[in-house]
Amino acid sequence: MFKVNKLTDYATVVLIEIARSDVVRSSQHLSDRTGIPLPTVAKLMKSLAKGGLVTSQRGAGGGYTLLRKPAHITVADVIQAVEGPIALTACADTSDEHCGIESVCPVQGKWNKVNTAVRAALGEVTLSDMVDDVSAFGIKPPVELSAGAK
Repeated sequence: MFKVNKLTDYATVVLIEIARSDVVRSSQHLSDRTGIPLPTVAKLMKSLAKGGLVTSQRGAGGGYTLLRKPAHITVADVIQAVEGPIALTACADTSDEHCGIESVCPVQGKWNKVNTAVRAALGEVTLSDMVDDVSAFGIKPPVELSAGAK
């Protein structure tokens, strides 16, 4: 079974929470709203900031906002920010791993077509799509915060 890791799943949940409102969100608020432990949220926010998906603001009213519009952030972007390049096997061009039978492998390079298709499919689903899907399930809208209660 091919699946994203738990941190990528959590990152998507956190990004959906941020995308559902224009209000700056603190790590504590994101933890409270999503149920993801605060240390995990803090770790994710560092990866997401490094990946160019969120920006942070320091100070009493600080927190995180999206660096791009939700329609311009794809699931592929989230996976790459948290897990690194998308590659299904070690013999793919984008993989950092090396295969022990690379010199004699009959499928060497053949997985690149599959990897390209997977990346393309993940690149077609945006954070906006994910937010819309959440709304379709009747999940309550975010609680708006007053300026001093982040």
